[in-house]
Amino acid sequence: MKTLERERLRLSRKKRIKMKVQKQKNRHRLTVFRSTKHIYAQIVDDNEGKTLVSSSSLSKGFKEQMKAGGNLKAAALVGSLIGEQAAAQGIKEVYCDRNGFHYSGRIKALADAVREKGIKF
Repeated sequence: MKTLERERLRLSRKKRIKMKVQKQKNRHRLTVFRSTKHIYAQIVDDNEGKTLVSSSSLSKGFKEQMKAGGNLKAAALVGSLIGEQAAAQGIKEVYCDRNGFHYSGRIKALADAVREKGIKF
C-alpha cells in the first residue's frame, strides 16, 4: 500500500472517530499522535479549548529516562508520565482520541500505561 493511500485511510478513520467522540462533552480527551521516531500525548478540555496536560518522547522527564522515542517502551513511559500528571491535576476519566491510528502497538501500550495510573477510559 502506498504511503499517500495509507495516510488518506488514517485521516478518514480520524474523521469517523471524531464524529463519534464529539458526543462525549463531559469528559476530557486524551489525544495521541505517533510518528516514526516519537510519540506525543495530551489531555485537552474541549469545552474551554485548553490543553491541560501534555507529554511526549521529546519532553524533559522522558529524555532523562530513555534515549529512543519510537518504540513500545517509550510509549509506555510517555503514558505513565501523562497518567501521573493527570492524576496530579485531578483528572479521573478521559476518552482516547487515537487520531485514526490502529489501536495496537504503541497506541495500546500508551493507553495501558495511562490506565495503570488510575485514569479511566
